[in-house]
Amino acid sequence: MEVVTGALPRVITKLVDLAAGEYNLQKGLKGEIKFLKEELESMKAALEDISKTPADQLPNQDKIWGRNVRELSYDIEDSIDKFMVAWKSKSLTKQDGLRNVIGRSLDLMMQPKIRHKIATEIREMKSRIMEVDERRRRYEVSLSVDKPITVDPRLFAQFTEVKELVGIHEARDELIDKIMIENNEVPMNQGKIVSIVGFGGLGKTTLANAVYKQIRGRFDCCAFVSVSQTPDLKKLYKALLYDLGKSINEQTLDEMRLIKLLREFLDDKRYFVVIDDVWDTSVWKMIRCALPDNDVGYTIIATTRNSHVAEQAGGAYKMKPLSSNNSRKLLYRRIFGNENKGINGEEEKCPNEELAEVSDKILKKCAGVPLAIITMASMLACKSRNIMDWYEVYNSIGTGLENNQDVENMRKILSFSYYEMPSHLRTCLLYLSMFPEDFEINKRQLIAMWVAEGFIQCGKTRKSLFELGESYFNELINRSMIKPIHDTSNDTIYSCRIHDMVLDLIRSLSIEENFVTILNNMNEASLPNTIRRLSLQNGKDSHIMAQATSSLQHASYVFYGLGNLYHLRYLGLSKTRISQLPEEVRNLQFLQALDVRDNNISSLPSSVVQLRNLMSLCIGETTRVPNGIGNLTCLEQLSCLEIDGSTPNIIEELGQLTELRLLRIELNEWNDKLLECLGKLQKIQELYINLHGGERSMGVLDAWVAPRHLRVLDTKYICWFSTIPAWVNPSLLLDVTSLSIAMRELHQADLEILGMLPALRSLSLEVDNNNLNILKEFVVSAGLFPCLVFLYLQGFVWPMVFEQGAMARLRELTLWLFYVREVRGSACSDGGVSIGLDNLPSLQGVHARLVSKNREVAEQAKAALRNEAEMHPNHPRCSLTNYEPAEKFLWLATFGEIKLPAHGALANNLDQ
Repeated sequence: MEVVTGALPRVITKLVDLAAGEYNLQKGLKGEIKFLKEELESMKAALEDISKTPADQLPNQDKIWGRNVRELSYDIEDSIDKFMVAWKSKSLTKQDGLRNVIGRSLDLMMQPKIRHKIATEIREMKSRIMEVDERRRRYEVSLSVDKPITVDPRLFAQFTEVKELVGIHEARDELIDKIMIENNEVPMNQGKIVSIVGFGGLGKTTLANAVYKQIRGRFDCCAFVSVSQTPDLKKLYKALLYDLGKSINEQTLDEMRLIKLLREFLDDKRYFVVIDDVWDTSVWKMIRCALPDNDVGYTIIATTRNSHVAEQAGGAYKMKPLSSNNSRKLLYRRIFGNENKGINGEEEKCPNEELAEVSDKILKKCAGVPLAIITMASMLACKSRNIMDWYEVYNSIGTGLENNQDVENMRKILSFSYYEMPSHLRTCLLYLSMFPEDFEINKRQLIAMWVAEGFIQCGKTRKSLFELGESYFNELINRSMIKPIHDTSNDTIYSCRIHDMVLDLIRSLSIEENFVTILNNMNEASLPNTIRRLSLQNGKDSHIMAQATSSLQHASYVFYGLGNLYHLRYLGLSKTRISQLPEEVRNLQFLQALDVRDNNISSLPSSVVQLRNLMSLCIGETTRVPNGIGNLTCLEQLSCLEIDGSTPNIIEELGQLTELRLLRIELNEWNDKLLECLGKLQKIQELYINLHGGERSMGVLDAWVAPRHLRVLDTKYICWFSTIPAWVNPSLLLDVTSLSIAMRELHQADLEILGMLPALRSLSLEVDNNNLNILKEFVVSAGLFPCLVFLYLQGFVWPMVFEQGAMARLRELTLWLFYVREVRGSACSDGGVSIGLDNLPSLQGVHARLVSKNREVAEQAKAALRNEAEMHPNHPRCSLTNYEPAEKFLWLATFGEIKLPAHGALANNLDQ
């Protein structure tokens, strides 16, 4: 939202607080505040209206007016924040005796001065607002923009000859295979819908057009229409009818009549329709209702950048980037013509060997996106065949500084996605210009930054700011604006990257709006007068660094000078090698996120408990927190809290943090008070409790009831559950994705309960069945564990049998310390036994450590597992290691990628 309205949403809220708070304002000042609030609300609405038009289509006066209002909003926020901090600062430090008396006396003397100063500043604010409004009227800023006629560069994709394209034939034929059925024909007596989804510039329209030209002759009638971001459906329906060959009387038809005409016309025809560039699911539904299901067959192709639309349409075909070789072909042929065509499938080579290395670097940044490659080729074609000139082009990618018509066209195509997004998503995306190119951006850290910056507003929803932030993050992925990075163990998204071409776009926009200032070796000469956010990237020591930091106002990263940075909301000091935080950190009263992990800080200063707005606190495992942590009642994330005998009050204070959604604890030993504390934290979604040494306790969490919105639970190394807890209920735990627990005993019915958890992706489960003499085999039946990706089982007794239809998504299977008394399982055709690995269609890795008192039994079990893994169609990753421990009565067979200890008798007997 901020990129559109500046700080106006926050300022309006703060004005309300200022008028209704305990600040004892001068008489008559509340009326002035009411005026400010109403004027700023009108300005906010006007900014939202003009933001719907791309910047290159806005009149200059509108741009100037919008920039002035945003800058004014920041200045007003600065004044209010300084007043609030000054008013409250004296009460933050507790003093005793004479110092307390002196301090209170100074407070009484200072308060009238502070009130007088804010009164003066509010009147100045009113004057500036009136001046901005008068200037708007004086120069007749319209606030209602007539969009100029512009040429949409995407149109060229529909009229590009296939012979000019590279790699299109493979994708075209693959997509046609999805449409065709028996005898290489299009469907008869049935419908076929395919949606092409992918990042802007991947060539969705080009691919759809290639398919359209290839198979259109096999249908009775065809149409290819494009949907704009703000579609005129009446015009779209007419275009469909025109393409299909149906003449109409345009003057008398409304939308409903046009839909009826389309349905009647297509009811008995085999038709083929391409709906290009669909942005919204509601628009897709309106178009789809005009295209009937019939008895003679039809094919519909939709292209979209939005995965929600693709899911709604069905039959999603995800666009793939060009291969390395095809990327080279496209680049070199655009620059050098056909002089370097590869022969007989050979790898494409650069005609000029001196330029090969820089070419590969450029192509790596383009990441197989045809639009990006064509843009770079157009730039390079205008350069001399000189390595320095080409490196200049390479270095310009992603900076947002290049001024070139081809780059502008590329930005324009990508900007369609940007301007189609709601304002709050635009602001969150623009914030990513803070990060260097190819940087892996941690999801949780990024959301904490968004929250701290005030980009996320709850409104009427009951979701927390962090939950809303996660939905923003997911929406940017769905809109193909950021690239997700998945955790291979459970397939969840934990971070992202931003494509260099999107980075170029948002940096260009960010520079124009003075949203983020990037300081690196590329742009040291062009610093703005006012720096709102500063990102230091590969900067060298220079006077420019000092100049930039002296201009900071709304910084997101600061490493020194804490005392005067009243407006700081996010302080990230991770891996900065600091050994302590100053007591002056208490002055950061608006701080919402503090990250000091991976440093040598032994303890936080006592003043940190005065940061009442803190929502996220991330500290190292050995960093102590002071007494009074219970005062931080806004905390939603706390990681990692160490609790030992020297901090007995911490557990009781922890119970006061009822807003916590993520909690990570390190214990030296179990404390019974922790159970009562956890019972008070009903909003917990992720709970991690680890133990430093010592033995796990038995049953200490049996009486705990997990909150219904639990997502992640990791208590395996702190305690044993006696048996499966009653709260592990598939109808209650709808959100749990990861469980890492130790359960003393487990039975078949318990396993089935776990298998019915609808969202479970990762399960790490240790049992003690062997010692309890629970010897029955376990069977994973069809339909159980539908979302499970990672499974780690320890302490079970052989066998664990997987039936067909179970664990359809399982990729990694670990059977650790599996006790084998006899080799049992399903009978195989070769006379052996099977535990059903062939019934796990997604299996990619198998790891096992089998334990037996009988060497022959251990060898049989090992052979059975090896045979199943080798016969599996996926050929899962595996290796096989045998060794005999010093204790001659116990045999172990280790199967999988295992790291063994390099000491003791076990290592001495290792035989690979």
